[in-house]
Amino acid sequence: MSTSSAVSLRADALVVGVAKGPKGLVVAPGADAVVEAFEGKLAEVLTALGATGAEGEAVKLPAPAGAKAPLVLAVGLGTAPEGAFGAEDLRKAAGVAARTLAGSKKVALALPAVSADEVEAVALGGLLGAYSFGTYKAEVAKAPVAELVLLVERKGSKDAKAAVERAAAVGEEMNRARDLVNTAPNDLNPKSFATLAQAVGKEHGLKVEVLDEKALLKGGFGGILGVGAGSANPPRLVKVAYTHPKAKATLAFVGKGITYDSGGISLKPAGHNETMKCDMAGAAAVFATVVAAKRLGLQVNVTAWLALAENMPSGSATRPGDVLRMYGGKTVEVLNTDAEGRLVLADAIVRAGEEQPDVIVDVATLTGAMVLALGTRTFGVMANDEALRTRLHETAGAAGEASWPMPLPAELRKGMVESTVADLSNMGERMGGGLVAGLFLQEFVAEGTAWAHLDIAGPAFNEGGPYGYTPKGGTASAVRTLVRFAEETAAGK
Repeated sequence: MSTSSAVSLRADALVVGVAKGPKGLVVAPGADAVVEAFEGKLAEVLTALGATGAEGEAVKLPAPAGAKAPLVLAVGLGTAPEGAFGAEDLRKAAGVAARTLAGSKKVALALPAVSADEVEAVALGGLLGAYSFGTYKAEVAKAPVAELVLLVERKGSKDAKAAVERAAAVGEEMNRARDLVNTAPNDLNPKSFATLAQAVGKEHGLKVEVLDEKALLKGGFGGILGVGAGSANPPRLVKVAYTHPKAKATLAFVGKGITYDSGGISLKPAGHNETMKCDMAGAAAVFATVVAAKRLGLQVNVTAWLALAENMPSGSATRPGDVLRMYGGKTVEVLNTDAEGRLVLADAIVRAGEEQPDVIVDVATLTGAMVLALGTRTFGVMANDEALRTRLHETAGAAGEASWPMPLPAELRKGMVESTVADLSNMGERMGGGLVAGLFLQEFVAEGTAWAHLDIAGPAFNEGGPYGYTPKGGTASAVRTLVRFAEETAAGK
């Protein structure tokens, strides 16, 4: 962060924002010194180069005489608003700039950054846009931007510093979640994920408890054990707890952590296995959230439950027709071993509920049905309390994540409870499959406990090209929503 003039700062590139105005291209606030250096004709020059100000657009041009940076990059912010630009517009623009300028050592961001919210948006967007995962590559074509300098006004610089620090905590933990999702499943299995959680927990002063396969068997965690039964890599249940001495509320975040999902005996068809390393994105999200909560010092207790297993076919794997006795005593007839996420989550939800948190939120790449319903950029929100569902949907929007409230129709429950041999089956009606999965999880929530379910199957893993601050691969979906939810809870909302 710097209060220097954009043209006097030594950098590889200067980034300015442009937008579609009622009479043509307009330069966004924050770039006054750059506009002045172009003798007031920056918009005209950019228009001549074909710039329109559209979202995602990036146009390069030589810097004006006197500037210490050789290059100016104009990034599109979309249609110019009557008031200030929205936080998500700023995040996306900063992300585009960071991606476009990969390979640069130092980039100065002269984007709108007057209020603390604007400062945080630009900082977070730039940090997320600069993300790169090159663990397995011998050579990386272009390294991510090494240093981003956010240009701010001298007035309000104290608030700006706090905003940058929050952006760093959230962005770095989101990038940690992205790394976990992108890691190959031969390297990230339940044991190695648990070991990593212990190491990070020790670094940040978090309490971490790991139940291995022996402890799970002794404790009666039939769902997690059943899913992991076919794998050479045994399952784990990991509890990562952050407590604050002044906390007045406790949140439990439960994450689906299937480190690889083959479908088990109900094997997935060809073409559906290649990205199944991402099936632990829910566990990555709740883990990143609890670490971020600690780094931010939030006055709320937050516990992450990572339900970790690898779903593989073998002679020891759970079969369709098997009956599992879940943690807490309920029995489930397994009709489809590829409906495994709900089984590990059910055990973890019951265990989380024993600690009587104020709210339980589970996060999971749970159903393909949710992707069909909402697409690849929006997650579904279900809850046993309408006010909680509404609050999470609104919180997601405020955090910049797309979500949509989904119902839990009572009539869809019938298909699950008609098992002739168990209390429940893990499958119900085919139509409304994403809702059926939510109804199944609701069966394991303690009476009187507020609970919500986020199905992030669509936005958790981006199989297309990068856009805005979102890379190809793991996205860290739901982290911003959960962090903001924890902040609101800490504030008594």
